[in-house]
Amino acid sequence: MTVYYTAVERFHDGPTERVTGCPRLECRHGDDDLGTYPSSFVAAVHDEGTGRTAAGRYLNWSVGVGFWLDSAPRDTAGRALRPFESAAADPGVLRAGSRFAIVDCGRTRVAPAVCARLSAARWSVTDEFTPGLGGAKHVDVYLGEETGPGFTDSDWYTTLDGATLVIG
Repeated sequence: MTVYYTAVERFHDGPTERVTGCPRLECRHGDDDLGTYPSSFVAAVHDEGTGRTAAGRYLNWSVGVGFWLDSAPRDTAGRALRPFESAAADPGVLRAGSRFAIVDCGRTRVAPAVCARLSAARWSVTDEFTPGLGGAKHVDVYLGEETGPGFTDSDWYTTLDGATLVIG
């Protein structure tokens, strides 16, 4: 199990890059100017799927659409992501709509508070990722917005190897 999150532009700096795409979700692979952002923010959006801009909009990305601006972070079907509820999975492993709970954080050494919060949540597969990405029986749980610079070095940016899930 891995986690994904919404990048926050104000926590990123460095060289900037211009992003093109769709000014709204209802198009695919557009070429409109969506603005200029720090390269590390654009990379995080590309990796995680979504980021909140300094202007308060969301820059989203998916393979099927490219970049687009929106009023919320979105899953692959266009629904708003919900922190500590939304999850992504290979549809061959867990199909859309499946619900699960994490009952054991597995072999990975994880901060007790992180394991407790992940285990307290009830997750629903509303998102999907490329089949095979991350290996067999892989799920990805959505945490919400990153909480500060260096988020990917925090206890929250974790992988749970051998975690136990209860489906249903």
